[in-house]
Amino acid sequence: MSIKLKTSKAVKDKDDVIVLLGSGDSEETYVLSDIEQQYLQKQLKSKKDVIAVNQYQRWVFLVSPVTEESAEYALETYRKRGASLYQTLKQEGVKKIKISGGETAQILALTEGLALAAYQFSTYRKDLKENLSSNVKEVSLVHPEVSSRDVQEVNNIVAGTFLARNLVNEPVISLNAEKLSRAFKKAGKDSGFKVEVFDKAKIKSLKMGGLLGVNAGSPDPPTFNILEYKSDKAVNKQPYVIVGKGVTYDTGGLSLKPSTSMDTMKSDMGGSAAVIGTMVAVAKNKLPIHLIGLVPATDNRPGGNAIVPGDVITISDGTTVEVLNTDAEGRLILADALSFAKKYKPALVIDLATLTGAAAVAIGKEGMVMMGSDSDDYKNQLKQAGEATYERLVEFPLWKEYRDYLKSDIADLKNIGGRMAGAITAGMFLKHFTDYAWIHLDIAGVAFLDSLDSYRGKNGTGAGVRLLYHFFKKLAHSA
Repeated sequence: MSIKLKTSKAVKDKDDVIVLLGSGDSEETYVLSDIEQQYLQKQLKSKKDVIAVNQYQRWVFLVSPVTEESAEYALETYRKRGASLYQTLKQEGVKKIKISGGETAQILALTEGLALAAYQFSTYRKDLKENLSSNVKEVSLVHPEVSSRDVQEVNNIVAGTFLARNLVNEPVISLNAEKLSRAFKKAGKDSGFKVEVFDKAKIKSLKMGGLLGVNAGSPDPPTFNILEYKSDKAVNKQPYVIVGKGVTYDTGGLSLKPSTSMDTMKSDMGGSAAVIGTMVAVAKNKLPIHLIGLVPATDNRPGGNAIVPGDVITISDGTTVEVLNTDAEGRLILADALSFAKKYKPALVIDLATLTGAAAVAIGKEGMVMMGSDSDDYKNQLKQAGEATYERLVEFPLWKEYRDYLKSDIADLKNIGGRMAGAITAGMFLKHFTDYAWIHLDIAGVAFLDSLDSYRGKNGTGAGVRLLYHFFKKLAHSA
């Protein structure tokens, strides 16, 4: 569910309210009696993050000032406090709340965290559907420098993130490649961007051997999806392209995963979810850019004529690949998409994929692994966006020596490079299919979480949507 966000001119005497202390509104406006003031001061001395005052006719939640080393971490702290406040509001049965005080960035960060924490995947949970009435319905921001456009921007970013989470959380029995494409079409119609879907016949005509090879063991056909948003005021003459891995379920193919590693593999299309979520946020907020999304989609199963270790397939650019592990399938379908991206002569291509366990092992759920052939300019701007949204990036090298890890005796490349530097050799494999400015994001550690993590929630997180939206917004405004 989504909370309705809006602006308001004032806080009335009986309005439940959250007050950010430190600037703007003073606590004396809301905490009137001497007893309340004494209680507040005692809680502040105890370094309480949020002080709740029950005035019987309303709740007043006072958020203590955040003092952190960096502005980025301070805003992240406000997001987390917003998430905690959501749980408190829900527990106390507060349906509508106003937020006042603080600086513009602070109040928007707290609101974003509160709104993101409201996510529920209730499709298959009767109890959640029945308890929707207990959720917070409306949040109004009372601040002289916060406009309705600011609030709507947060609304749209949250909407894109929630769509990405929904798609990741949906099981493959109800979300194969064709159904994923239908979800893309609906999102495009609702948000204002074009969607074109290639069927299996078209994919064969384009000789996309990576996508067809991975799909060979599935009873369901693959799709290749092209999403395009182009503002009349686009600042970039050459399009930006985002590519997402769309493996709707990954068994590992004939290199079958252990059952304990397969339980969450509906999330292997987290990259494609990030692409559609970003497209929604960009289009709804009408950023002045030209943006294209590419999503190759299929599941990876061991049935039918599934490719086997030792097979050789041919990618659409003519590169032959010796497949030594069918569980290294994401890079095969991305190879076709990255090759296809060349036709657009893009200014920049960013791919997102739950690509390697090695990336998750390296930095856990705290960030994404980044690699790329781009100049430091784009990479630095993307890192800055990562700090601002707290979807942080750690850059791994693509030293030329890693090419040797992928040498094959019988083909141009092999699809795995061995145990060492697994995330890097996967990135080096992808690099082979690019001839443009390119950045690779391995989101394996952050796309799906097995325990609750503040406003990111549990299970599908929608990782990448907020990062890319912020990045493209900065590019648009700096052009």
